Order: sequence, then structure tokens, then C-alpha cells
Amino acid sequence: MTQAQLTASSLDEETARAEVYGLLAALYYSVPSAELYENLRVAVTEAPAAGGLLEGSWSELVAAARAQSLAQTASEHDALFGGVGKPEVYLFGSHYLAGFLNEKPLAALRTDIAALGLARDEAMPETEDHVAYLCEVMRYLIAGDDVEVANLTRQREFFARHVQPWVPLMCEAIAAHPKARFYAALAAFTQTFISVEAQGFDMLA
Repeated sequence: MTQAQLTASSLDEETARAEVYGLLAALYYSVPSAELYENLRVAVTEAPAAGGLLEGSWSELVAAARAQSLAQTASEHDALFGGVGKPEVYLFGSHYLAGFLNEKPLAALRTDIAALGLARDEAMPETEDHVAYLCEVMRYLIAGDDVEVANLTRQREFFARHVQPWVPLMCEAIAAHPKARFYAALAAFTQTFISVEAQGFDMLA
């Protein structure tokens, strides 16, 4: 991901939405690459227009990246989401919706993903209810070429069923964790973005 792709001012609104989902997927799935992290640290923080809804939380995310090294962020990622056994913070929807992993919410998600003509990459060790996977699905529903699938109706349905009910809870859990610094800022940005998305979809209802 290039610096230009991190700068919403150079993108139209739909492409910008898709890029934000792609960025969230990358940052939650694993420790960011050196290139991505450096691009984040030098990213423009001013919104294209004054009073942009994401400007404040985006500025704080960029500031958090600038405040610590990639090695420190990698350690933070491992402390929060890694380790053997139970992680400090879960990134899976089933945990927040059902209290356990691999429960009914995951089965429902798999059914909906299959209906979209999508499938999990076998190289991906995580289940489909990982927040990064859901962000990638949303990115596809926004930016995909197949208009039968990539359209606002499918976006709204998938968001309402599989993103909105639990991602804010995950963000709250991350933000409340004493070890979270960069990821607390990422959670705050995610929370704001999800709120903006929800408002936008409500206007379409």
C-alpha cells in the first residue's frame, strides 16, 4: 500500500472506503510490513475538507505509529493478539456474539460468504470470522467488478449481519487493554469508521 493510497484526498469516496477496509484488514491480520508502517507514519493527516469525520481518529492513529517503532508495535500485536492458547484480546466475531469460537455465527457467516461466491483461502489459518477477513469481504463488496455482488445492497446486508453487531465491542476491548497503545489508536479509528459506515447505510434504508 502506497502513501497515495493512505491519503483519502486523492481518492473518490467509494475507493477511499475500500482502501480503509483494506488497511484495517492488513493492520489487524498481522504485524504491519516495514513499508506499510513507514507509509502510515508519513501519511497526510488532514482531511480533504474541514471537519472530516475521520480526521481526528486518523490523526491519532498516525501519531501513534510515529510514537513507537515497528518493533514496539510488533511486540504490542503479539502481546494483545498472539501467544499460545487464549489471546489477551480476541479478533473473532464468534467470541463476541456467542461467547465461544467456532459457534453458530461462524456457520451463518460461511453460508453468506458462499452465497457471495467467495471462499476462504486455505493458506489462511484463521477462521472467516476474523476481523481482517470481514474487512476484506467488505472491501471486495465495494471495489469488486461483479455488480451482482459488489453493490450497496450487499454491502449493507453483510455489514449489518457480520460487522456492526460485534466489531465495536472488539474495539472497546482493545482500547481498554493496558498494553494497547498503537492498537488502541487503531481501535478508535476503526470505531469511528464503523460508526460512519453505519450512518451511511442507515441513510439508504
